Amino acid sequence: MKKDAVLSKIRAEKVVALIRADNSDGLLDCAKALADGGLTSIELTMTTPGAIRMLEKASAELPDFLFGLGTVLDAETARAGILAGAKFIVTPALRPDVITLCRRYSVPIFCGAFTPTEIVNAWEAGADAAKVFPAEFFGPAYIKSIKGPLPHIELVPTGGVNADNVSEFLKAGAMATAAGSSLVEAKALKEKNWAAITAKAKAFVAAVAAGK
Repeated sequence: MKKDAVLSKIRAEKVVALIRADNSDGLLDCAKALADGGLTSIELTMTTPGAIRMLEKASAELPDFLFGLGTVLDAETARAGILAGAKFIVTPALRPDVITLCRRYSVPIFCGAFTPTEIVNAWEAGADAAKVFPAEFFGPAYIKSIKGPLPHIELVPTGGVNADNVSEFLKAGAMATAAGSSLVEAKALKEKNWAAITAKAKAFVAAVAAGK
């Protein structure tokens, strides 16, 4: 899938699910549960043991999903993720070498930033969007304030996004959002309660639709 198509799909779904699975089977089942709820854009973080291996298997078995790799700190990890099938890369902070690598491979890069200066620096370095983290500290009002003087910069708030406030983040000007434990609870993942994860996904999708 080409870069523009990946970005278009993320913009359309509005929610990227963060998964911290213990094994590839858990990742696959969780991804399917999310899809049953209407979400197919999924970020697997490098804090997950064996993340690259799991990403490779998931990308091969579920080619219609958008699997991305998050918590990427260097270009080597980004390249490994891309070769394993990552359709987008996410960093927790400004990492110019990762941005350069992603642009070389024409893969979307969401770069971690928080202050206006960090957000501008990420954008000018070539990031496709600034991952505003942790978003819960100032909420949707902060996104709206940033978009005022910087309407051209795409923002993806992460941290503290849930079904109750996701529409407010989007109304404030966010391109999309990313949700972790509020969408994929560790307990549900551990107990393989896929119905609970599907229900959470449906709640997010409904909230996004209601807020349009």
